[in-house]
Amino acid sequence: MTKAFSQSPALPATHPLITDDAERSTAESALIKGYRGQQGHRRPVWFMRQAGRSLPEYRKLREGTTMLESCLIPDMASEITLQPVRRHDVDAAIFFSDIVIPLKLAGIGVEIQPGVGPVLDAPIRSGEDINNLPELTDDIFAPITEAVKLTVAELGPRPLIGFAGAPYTVAAYMVEGRPSRDHLGPRTMMHNDPESWDRLMAWAAEASGRFLRAQIMAGASAAQLFDSWAGSLSRANYETGVMPYSKQAIEHISDLTGPTGVPLVHFGTGTSEILDLMRDTGASVVGVDYRLRLDEANRRLANTPGPDGRTTVPLQGNIDPALLAADWSVLEAHVRDVITQGAQAPGHVLNLGHGVPPTTDPTVLTRLVEFIHSIDY
Repeated sequence: MTKAFSQSPALPATHPLITDDAERSTAESALIKGYRGQQGHRRPVWFMRQAGRSLPEYRKLREGTTMLESCLIPDMASEITLQPVRRHDVDAAIFFSDIVIPLKLAGIGVEIQPGVGPVLDAPIRSGEDINNLPELTDDIFAPITEAVKLTVAELGPRPLIGFAGAPYTVAAYMVEGRPSRDHLGPRTMMHNDPESWDRLMAWAAEASGRFLRAQIMAGASAAQLFDSWAGSLSRANYETGVMPYSKQAIEHISDLTGPTGVPLVHFGTGTSEILDLMRDTGASVVGVDYRLRLDEANRRLANTPGPDGRTTVPLQGNIDPALLAADWSVLEAHVRDVITQGAQAPGHVLNLGHGVPPTTDPTVLTRLVEFIHSIDY
């Protein structure tokens, strides 16, 4: 169905993470240092979904285009990625894209319906449907590569974070055909037809892995694998039916990661009970949603603590998005508490415990970034 993955050379010499050009090097940035458990020149912070719906400049630029079209027009995707960096002075850009972009590029009929989310023309319901999935090749990601290169050229020493949906989330959309609250379809297939589930998840893992690799090779200095729906699973089901395929996706970039390579964040919602398993897929940083305190996440991940009792994996998170609409005094106290909790981990990058709500006042995010940067280590 798909060609076997073959390793490409490691990061090119011109890549921002390893370049000798001081004006382009991201290795000493606050974000990369935070992801490596080091202290930079200021506390690193960025926000999931910082690019897009909460910004008036985004809405103006997007007029007349669909969501997926805007992801695949390189100069538009690049401009949208850069908008929150200019406005908020966040410590990284997150590549503007969508979980279903690899499906769209592969030729699968999918669109994002306003108020609904991704909707597929033909959901996967049988082994025959899986047989008909298109072959994945690297050349389909040409618009992504171009957009990343345009963005990196503008960012200078500020890192770009690549993005992909994890295989389970991609497969869940493919089976359900649209967003779902309970994800009954993929959970049924996992148990009722394990052979089909294996083939679908292998395809999704290849799609996610190739998507991440295209972004990194084009200049992304970090990456995040986002498992939106993993929280719908039991720990046992995640471990046997999902975790192996997340590992497969990450294997596509294993030669680009490591202690001095590209940091990989693994994040999911409702995943408090499987954080250690998500780490063990090959992630170097674990993202924590707003449901679990960072000090407790740190304790749960401390399976192999160092001499000081800390975990061996930095954390990302986990400001409650709901508090962006609260009084400033409430938000400030909450952020100070999050920073105190995160200090127990070997590294901490501030973020939300999920994405920026579309109703967020952008001036609150700008003020929040300024506040976080004002707090010394």
